[in-house]
Amino acid sequence: MKKYKIGAVVAEFNYEVTMLMMERAKAEAEFLGVEITKEIKVPGCFEIPMATKKLLEDKNIDAVITLGAVITGETKHDEVVIAQASRKIMDLGLDYGKPVGFGITGPGMTELQAMDRIEKGRDVVDTVVKMLQRLE
Repeated sequence: MKKYKIGAVVAEFNYEVTMLMMERAKAEAEFLGVEITKEIKVPGCFEIPMATKKLLEDKNIDAVITLGAVITGETKHDEVVIAQASRKIMDLGLDYGKPVGFGITGPGMTELQAMDRIEKGRDVVDTVVKMLQRLE
C-alpha cells in the first residue's frame, strides 16, 4: 500500500476525549502503514474547517481527519456548532478533491457517551485510507 500522508485537525475543547481519539488515530495510522504528518490543534469544533482548509492546501497532504467531541450543554449551541462545522468540512473535501474524514462525535452526547466513542479516531483513519485507495 502507498504510504499516504494524512493531516489531522483536533479540537482542544473536551480535550480529555479528543486526545484519546487522536491516540487511536495515530495507532491505526501506524497499523495501516500511513503517516499522520501534520497535526493542528484548534480551540473547538467551530474552528476545525479553517485548519482543515489549510491542510488541504498542502500538496504533501493526501487526506485530512477531523476530531472533536460536541457535548450537550444547557442550550442548543452544540447542534449549531456541529451542523455548521460538518457542512463546511464536507464542502472542503469536495472543493479540494481530497478525502476528509469526519471524526466529530455529537451533538446530544454526555461526557460519558463521548468517552464511549473515542474509537471514532481509529474509524476516521480507516475511512480516509479506503477513500484514497478507491479514488486512485
